[in-house]
Amino acid sequence: VQLQASGGGLVQAGGSLRLSCAASGRAFSTYAVGWFRQAPGKEREFVAAISKNGHNTYYADSVKGRFTISRDNAKNMAYLQMNSLKFADTAVYYCAADPDILNTPYSYWGQGTLVTVSS
Repeated sequence: VQLQASGGGLVQAGGSLRLSCAASGRAFSTYAVGWFRQAPGKEREFVAAISKNGHNTYYADSVKGRFTISRDNAKNMAYLQMNSLKFADTAVYYCAADPDILNTPYSYWGQGTLVTVSS
């Protein structure tokens, strides 16, 4: 599966952005999808994940209650709705896919999309 993330940009603290992840190739519905991020000078970290059928979602504590992951298997798309953005959310965001939602690291990665939150 090939993945392409988009939707990043510059936003003020407290604002919102929605990231999109477009998938192509093998059946999208056979993959769990995760969002990860890497801030300057820091290691990549888990943000959120969603199961193959979309029924189960998981979030890092730092984004719980502010971010929502979703997917539309009919459109081969996944999304990350980010609300109440903080300066600390500034990072390059990556979408990734794997048949096993618990696998580390995920097998397939898209290019990143930069999210910059101004304080």
